[in-house]
Amino acid sequence: MPIEDYALVGDLQTAALVGRDGSIDWLCFPRFDSGAVFAALLGDASNGRWLLAPACRIERVERRYRDRSLVQELDFHTEHGAVRVTDFMPPRGTDPDLVRIVEGLEGSVPMRMELVIRFDYGSIVPWVRRLDGDSRIAVAGPDALCLRTPVEVRGENLTTVSEFTVAAGERVPFTLTWFPSHREPPEPIDAEQALEDTCAYWRDWLSRCSYGGRFEDAVLRSLMVLKALTYAPTGGLVASPTTSLPEQLGGVRNWDYRYCWLRDATFALAALLENGFVEEAGAWRGWLLRAVAGDPDDLQIMYGPAGERRLTELELPWLDGYEGSRPVRIGNGASEQFQLDVYGEVLDVLYQARRRGLAADDTAWALVRKMLEHLERRWREPDEGIWEVRGPRRHFTHSKVMAWVAFDRGLRLIEELGRVGPADRWRAVRDEIHAEVLERGFDAELASFVQSYDSRRLDASLLAIPLYGFLPAEDPRVRGTVEAVRRELVQDGLVLRYRHDDETKAVDGLPPGEGAFFLCSFWLVDNLVLLGELDEAQELFERLLALRNDVGLLSEEYDSRLGRLVGNFPQAFSHIGLVNTALRLDAALTAAGR
Repeated sequence: MPIEDYALVGDLQTAALVGRDGSIDWLCFPRFDSGAVFAALLGDASNGRWLLAPACRIERVERRYRDRSLVQELDFHTEHGAVRVTDFMPPRGTDPDLVRIVEGLEGSVPMRMELVIRFDYGSIVPWVRRLDGDSRIAVAGPDALCLRTPVEVRGENLTTVSEFTVAAGERVPFTLTWFPSHREPPEPIDAEQALEDTCAYWRDWLSRCSYGGRFEDAVLRSLMVLKALTYAPTGGLVASPTTSLPEQLGGVRNWDYRYCWLRDATFALAALLENGFVEEAGAWRGWLLRAVAGDPDDLQIMYGPAGERRLTELELPWLDGYEGSRPVRIGNGASEQFQLDVYGEVLDVLYQARRRGLAADDTAWALVRKMLEHLERRWREPDEGIWEVRGPRRHFTHSKVMAWVAFDRGLRLIEELGRVGPADRWRAVRDEIHAEVLERGFDAELASFVQSYDSRRLDASLLAIPLYGFLPAEDPRVRGTVEAVRRELVQDGLVLRYRHDDETKAVDGLPPGEGAFFLCSFWLVDNLVLLGELDEAQELFERLLALRNDVGLLSEEYDSRLGRLVGNFPQAFSHIGLVNTALRLDAALTAAGR
């Protein structure tokens, strides 16, 4: 199925993708980065899935999230009547549960359930046995799953199946629970009570949101996605719940995003902070302090959900990849890259959190000082940059701008919030970086900033320059950059990260070809707002909203040629951009009396 035909359910420790056909094709237990038990998304049904759908002709399908929650309702209208499948994962207590409730709406509908459990990304067939009248246990190595349902199930071709009929007014629950195989199965849960509790959880969480503007529905859905990508036990936030969904169908740009990028997390927290969610910032600050503990020279740009450092990149040859996009990768080699910009992003979100009421923390300030001491020594070095190129390191302009942001926010913590530190030294470094970027990162002939020093290539990351206050939007150099991006990087109205041409492989080490990057398109809207071009800003923003799928989710990129979402899904970066741009545009339209 197209990526946009999936919806997300999650329990704040892992997440599943549910298709419009009633098949759950992706789920990792017990964490986001654990081995998948359903990997049909990257292979086929034999690699694991859980189908629950009518066993008759389906005339149409409707779906929605219930009551601003992460509970999905999937309505099948069939030749025999209508039936609803409600899917959700209760925010976790001890054991992770995936719950499906079949409800008869009209008539009497025959149903079929097919549960194909394949541990370790579709490679291991478990041993399945009956526990009692309504339970089946599947065991392989350290993993076990328990299926509980009141309908009769049987084994068929290494698949657990059930055929039953549901009439109007009837409700049939199915609960799948993961547990360590050396333990006894956990006690069963009441599916109906779990449904009420899950809806109540999301209602209560959203009640803290401070935003109520004209884009409220889109903003709230995006905020729920960001919350769902949070690993609750530690406060870490993953970039996406999936791996290897391609940036170009059939291509090789297939990466594992089930980890906690410092950059992505800081962007997400900025969006949450702007909407009143200060508690999440405090939890992430605690995660950060634990994850980066040690020598600042060992700082990584990403970690596992609990702060793990070793994220070895591997390929899984037994999976054919989404629509033949190989290789399928787990782990991420970019974890070993040097990326200057993360220092600026971390310092910015720590500063923003303090401004919005997060209590001072001496350990966090000690980390800030260590990070800036380290950055003083290394900011002149080339790096792999925000796009994590796998070509040679370069002096990326965006990276240097974000190094400037790091020292600027350190100074603001001193000057505005009373911290004690080497203000004069940091100010001198900040000013030196600023002067160098203006001298080497700007091309007068192009009237634009450029991707890296002394190059003539453009890069959409340069749109961040006014967003962080490096230069005001009205500065001619910023205006020139925006115009150059519109001229060179806008394709079918959307923004590419950089031009894909014969030089692409020399820059990022990979063959050219990918979709337009949603975050970059949102950055363009931000710049248009700052420049006062509100009509064009609103038009582009509303087009971006229209590219969400029918339940409000965005992937990383969009292939305008195919009219398809591409890249990992749902993607934190994209929903972060949506939230921040919605607030900026809403405020500007309101100020303009519109």
